[in-house]
Amino acid sequence: MIGALDVSTSALVAQRIRLNTISGNIANMSTLQDENGNAQPYQPRFPIFQTDEELVADGGVAAVKVASVEVDDKEPLYRYQPDHPLAIKEGKWKDYVAYPNINLNEQFVDALEATRSYEANIGVMEISKNLGRQSLSILA
Repeated sequence: MIGALDVSTSALVAQRIRLNTISGNIANMSTLQDENGNAQPYQPRFPIFQTDEELVADGGVAAVKVASVEVDDKEPLYRYQPDHPLAIKEGKWKDYVAYPNINLNEQFVDALEATRSYEANIGVMEISKNLGRQSLSILA
């Protein structure tokens, strides 16, 4: 039973990181400059999940971990705004401003999916806890 709690806990941690990444993407939808002030639109991030072979419960069920948080290399969205201070001055995209290529609907759906997974794992933990409580009451 402890293994089931550990597996669910690992999933909760992974989904929390996923939700933090999504909220960062949404918060930076209008970020046009990098931390140094250069005209560089924010690039969305996404977590990569991986099986955690170090934590295996009964029946061969393995936990999950976040292997890394990757940067999406999508082409930015360009909007024609010649008077904008960050408008590109020369080249193919002259007078255009580069905006982050973040689809708000995708982010909301991902957040909803992560939230549902989080809730499901809390449910598994509650069931495991109740099962342990009932087992102890039978033994007592």
